[in-house]
Amino acid sequence: MILLNRPGWNDYFMEIARVVARRSTCVRRQVGAIIVKERRILCTGYNGAPAGLPHCAEAGCLRERLGVPSGERHELCRGLHAEQNAIIQAALHGISIRGGTFYITHRPCTLCAKMICNAEIREVFFQGDYPDRLALDIFREAGVKLVSMGPETGEGD
Repeated sequence: MILLNRPGWNDYFMEIARVVARRSTCVRRQVGAIIVKERRILCTGYNGAPAGLPHCAEAGCLRERLGVPSGERHELCRGLHAEQNAIIQAALHGISIRGGTFYITHRPCTLCAKMICNAEIREVFFQGDYPDRLALDIFREAGVKLVSMGPETGEGD
């Protein structure tokens, strides 16, 4: 019998999220996200400027110039978060993500946590921390299960 070194489902989907993160156009942090339902990938998203606008590497990063710490003042960022882009892609293509599972290379922020809860996602796997305590409280109150898959292995700030 030949033994194969196949990853488990969670590792498989997280690895795909890490590949998605490589498409990021953010100069501070590369984040990837996928939404899965019944072991099928429904959509993907990565962080960066809205479609058709100059990427952050071209336009510059206001948060970087102002020295804004990670996890603060999201309104100063021209980019969308990976989770937001995945949810938007599902909406654009008429794909229901209710009851799905998110795999994200970093723990979500408060803004994304609220969107994830309203999208009725019930489980979020993440790998890599993010300094946002309120997001944890929101997930807990909403009954969304957070599963850490260990430390970040990709790039970050």
